[in-house]
Amino acid sequence: MSTRATVRFATREEGVSFNEHPKKWNAQFYKHHDGYPEGLGVDLANCIVKEGSWNGVTMEIEHVDIVHGDIEYMYYIWQDHGKSIWMSIFETYLADPFGNEDDECIFVGKPEKLLEKYDEKRD
Repeated sequence: MSTRATVRFATREEGVSFNEHPKKWNAQFYKHHDGYPEGLGVDLANCIVKEGSWNGVTMEIEHVDIVHGDIEYMYYIWQDHGKSIWMSIFETYLADPFGNEDDECIFVGKPEKLLEKYDEKRD
């Protein structure tokens, strides 16, 4: 039997307790199995504390104020309650948290459209 879990990213706000579900969150990830604290919890903590690997995919969860100068693509996942998810991909030229006028938006659309465009394994 699978141990499913959802990982949500919420904004820290005054008056919002850490031990209550927030009314809104900024992003979420779904894990179909091994979602228990000894599995997923440890993996997430390792990604935050040190550079970690999650199922062979290197991923770092870091503070939102960190800006990298060596990225080539910036991805945005656009979501809100009651609305479908859209994605944007920018080819970046300078790491700027607010974007750069020289950055080129190379994709905007729903995730399914991204798979149609970029997933070489699809028929």
